[in-house]
This record gives sequence, C-alpha cells and structure tokens, in this order.
Amino acid sequence: MTFNIRYNNPQDSLNSWPYRKDKLCSQVQFYETDILGVQEALNDQVQDLESCLQKYERVGVGRDDGKTKGEYSALFVKKEKFAVLKDGTFWLSETPTVAGSKGWDAVCVRICTWAQLKNKADGKTLFVFNTHFDHVGKIARSNSGHLIVHYIDSIAGKAPAILTGDLNSYPQEEAVQAILDPANVCKLSDSKSISVEKHYGPDGTFNAFTNKETTNKPIDYIFVTKNFQVLKHATLSQSWQGRFSSDHFPVWTRLRIN
Repeated sequence: MTFNIRYNNPQDSLNSWPYRKDKLCSQVQFYETDILGVQEALNDQVQDLESCLQKYERVGVGRDDGKTKGEYSALFVKKEKFAVLKDGTFWLSETPTVAGSKGWDAVCVRICTWAQLKNKADGKTLFVFNTHFDHVGKIARSNSGHLIVHYIDSIAGKAPAILTGDLNSYPQEEAVQAILDPANVCKLSDSKSISVEKHYGPDGTFNAFTNKETTNKPIDYIFVTKNFQVLKHATLSQSWQGRFSSDHFPVWTRLRIN
C-alpha cells in the first residue's frame, strides 16, 4: 500500500490528523497490508502510526536532517512476514547523500527511503522504495524519476523491487515515463496496468478533502520490476460520514514474486 497521509495541519479542522488517524490505521489493517509506504508523515504522526500498527517495523527518517525533522517517506513492514536486512534514505537532488539537500527547481526537500526485506517463509529477499516528488518543480520531478530508477538498479540489482509513492505527476508526464521507459533495461511497470484482475475503485487518487477525487488521473503509484505478478490493484475510497482518512486515497496491490 502507498498512502499520502497528509501532514498534521491543525488548520484542516475536522479533517486534521487527530480525527483521521484511527480511520487510516483501520484501512491498513483491514486490507491486511504487509508493506506500507507513507508520505507527508511528520515525526508525531510516525509515532502515532507505530502505536496503532504495532505488528509493523518502521524504517525511515525526516527529510530535513536525516533524523526526525521534516516529513518522512517511511516504510512500515509486517514483522511476522519480513525481516529488515538493510535500509537507507537518499535525497532527490544533485547531492543524494547530503541530508537536507534540495534538488533542481524543487520547493521542498524530497527523499526516497528504501529497505531490503527477507521473506521469513521462504528466505527470499526483495527491495522496497518509497518516495514523494515535489509538488511544484517540474524539472525536479522529472530528474527524480531518472534518479530513482538509477538507485533502484544500483541498490537492488536484479532482485525484485517495488517503488511506492506520491509522484505529483499524471501518467503521461516525464516523471512517470522515466520510470516506465521501455528503452531502459532498469524500467519498472505500473502495477495498475498489468494487474490480472481489473482495477478496482476510482482512477484518481487525490480528493483534497472534497466529496470525491478531483480528477480521473492518479498521482499515487505502485511500480514493480519484472519479477512480480500483480494479482489485484485498487484505489481505496472508503469514507466515514462523508469524510476520508486523508486528502489522498491509498493505493493497494496484491503481488506475487515470480
């Protein structure tokens, strides 16, 4: 599951974090999510998620200092199924190893957090990457797409890899196409497009706390390497008395490693 949980902003009134966090956790748990990638999580929200998702191990750091400041692109991994072997974070900038570095025309510091996981059932390993692209800088989004594909190749190699995230980009834009580029041997596939079962739920993934998605195009994605078969794909748009758990819908897949 990939889920932009909306940062803790008191000005959101009845849509602010204290009114949403239990609903959000219930979605993660009801769909029996094994791996969750969240975006926009501030440190207090990460702590809240750790409290309500006690069966999960958390990986990730704040983007501003590589510790606890700023938004996380954290991963939550179900402990009974996976062991975290390695993890790390790189910055979406010209200096990816420099904590807090801002790239190109981006307005905000942006990161990608990753983890190498071992499946406790069969001992096989896979990699998961989770990110959040800039909402303003078009060059930054495009370059972030190219940078992440390069990092997935250098970190994961030929091992199965998943990329989750809010790309702030529609499918036809360069940021997405850089990840899908068929000319690149390191390309990934959009899990929605290769799902065995037809996609379930709305196509759009951003709702802006209105009564429905704002457009029919997604900006939140789950990409996979060729090692995976995608069994199901869904955008989850449950509401509670007309209110959503975030201003984004979570996107969920069921995957099988080939």
